[in-house]
Formats: sequence, structure tokens, C-alpha cells
Amino acid sequence: QVQLVESGGGLVQAGGSLRLSCAASGRTFSAYTMGWFRRVPGKEREFVATINWSGRVTNYADSVKGRFAISRDNAKGTVYLQMNNLKPEDTAVYYCAVQYGTNDFRSWGQGTQVTVSS
Repeated sequence: QVQLVESGGGLVQAGGSLRLSCAASGRTFSAYTMGWFRRVPGKEREFVATINWSGRVTNYADSVKGRFAISRDNAKGTVYLQMNNLKPEDTAVYYCAVQYGTNDFRSWGQGTQVTVSS
């Protein structure tokens, strides 16, 4: 399986930006659709964005559409999440994962905390 390590989280004021990275190692990273998700304590994990193997097809949750951008560099084995115009409701632990099948995301990383202050 692919192993994932997220980084890039931090504390930012509302309206600010952060770029998250997800570094992959192990099996062929470039063959898989990758996803970003987030979780707030006490709530279910929430879908944020996905990107297909080539990077040409992306999908976003309505709550982040127009503010977040997912991208990937297969040569570097890394997926990115550029987050602009951040809002306090974006505060969460952000995770990346590999899509192995329909609604089948696995190989979760340890997550990176994003905190947006108002």
C-alpha cells in the first residue's frame, strides 16, 4: 500500500492562505486517484477534494469550491491542497488518502491541523 504523510497545516487568520502537502511512498502513487478530507472533533470526516491519476480531473465539495485547489506532482509523489480565503469553519484536521475503489479511500496519513482564527 501507499504510505502518506501530510504537512503544511498551521494557524492562519480568516482570509489567509495555506498550502498542504501529502507525500506518498510505497506502491505506484501515480496510478491512483487521491483525495483530501477533513475532520472536526465530534463530527464525521468530510470530503474536500479529489484528483485523478493524471491531474486532469478534479472534484470539490461545495463548501470549498472556488477557494481550494487540488493538484499533484507524480514525479515528486506529492499531492497538494492550496487553500485560499480561509474561513473559521475550515478549521479541522486535514487528511489525504488513496482511492482504491468506489467510496474506498484508504492509506490515511496522520493528518495536519489547520486552524483559522476570526
